[in-house]
Amino acid sequence: MSILNKLAGPCLSVRFGFATTSGQFEPQSRQKRKVMKRILALGIIVLFLGSGCTALKKSWNALVGKQEVGTAQQLAWDGMNAYDDGDYKLAIEKFQQLKDWYPFSKYAMLAELKIADANYHLEKYEEAVFAYEEFEKLHPRNEAIPYVIYQIGRCYFDQIDTIDRDQTPARKALEAFQRLQKQFPNDPYARSGAEHMTRCYKSLAGNEFYIGVFYYKSSHYEAALKRFMDVLSKYPDVGYHQKAMQYIAKCEASLAGKRKN
Repeated sequence: MSILNKLAGPCLSVRFGFATTSGQFEPQSRQKRKVMKRILALGIIVLFLGSGCTALKKSWNALVGKQEVGTAQQLAWDGMNAYDDGDYKLAIEKFQQLKDWYPFSKYAMLAELKIADANYHLEKYEEAVFAYEEFEKLHPRNEAIPYVIYQIGRCYFDQIDTIDRDQTPARKALEAFQRLQKQFPNDPYARSGAEHMTRCYKSLAGNEFYIGVFYYKSSHYEAALKRFMDVLSKYPDVGYHQKAMQYIAKCEASLAGKRKN
């Protein structure tokens, strides 16, 4: 006989009368329902005393219809399996459950990092950057930090567009890769980041050159000259120096002609 049945047997053989706030007695059907609720609550307490918190949680989840999550290790395995299969949404779900249910588990750090990685693969770059930055703040001395900084750079790098568009992604990617080189110059991820820096420079220099040409064609020679000079002074030669020098000569000639007039 179960614990609940043992508790219920003698209780249901007795007639209970529960007075309402008005002093009247409720119908017997209501009395029985209240008795059953109290029996269930008492049964849970007995389970808690006999089996500990885990049994209590399972009993409570069963009563309220709440889905039971696995252990921290099981959630970590499930998350990694989903991640390896390319099911990044499911991976995020499993790793988030791991974080929520077992925040002090040894697997929680893995969950934090893989949530960032999964968002990166889903091209949810804003969420990925946030997760990577949170990981760096929480674990600044962790051995994965070079990788984390590199991934922050990659989140921005993968958003670089044509030279006529906003250059914020190129600028932020360059900042991340430069920080990586400064903090971890000998790390393999620093070398990988350096390989992407040329693309960042090319995008930024190209944007300066593009704006300079626009100003030049609009006869704003001073503004154009400044842009072309910035191409030479701010960025290494990534294919725009020669063109910029040609336009510098044109701007100076045009400005000299305007002064004579």
